Amino acid sequence: MRLEPLLKAEITLAAPQEVGDTPHGRRRVIPITGGSFDRALIYVRNFGYRHGPAEVIRRLAAGEPVDPALYYMRTTPRFETGAERYRWLNGLICVATGARRAAAVELEVFAVQ
Repeated sequence: MRLEPLLKAEITLAAPQEVGDTPHGRRRVIPITGGSFDRALIYVRNFGYRHGPAEVIRRLAAGEPVDPALYYMRTTPRFETGAERYRWLNGLICVATGARRAAAVELEVFAVQ
C-alpha cells in the first residue's frame, strides 16, 4: 500500500456549530463558505478527527496560529461525481492531513493505492 498525492485545498469556513458531546466524541459542524473547483461538480463528504493537548486546542478555538505538528488532524474524504471525466474519483479511498487556520482549513489529500 502507498499514498499518492491527489490534491491540496484551502477551504474558508464559517463559525463552528457545536453539536456537543455525543457517544462518538465532541461533534462540531463547520459550514464551508468558500473555495473553488473548475469544471465538474463533485460532492465531497469528509470525516475526521482533530485532537491534541488542551492548551493547543484552546489556542486553535481562539483563532490563534498553531503549528500543525502540535496536534493530530486527519480526515477521510469521499468523492462522488457523475462527470465522466472524473468517475475514477468515485472508487478511491483517500486520507488527508490538515491544518486549522483562523477562518480556513488546509488539507493535503492522498489516494490510497
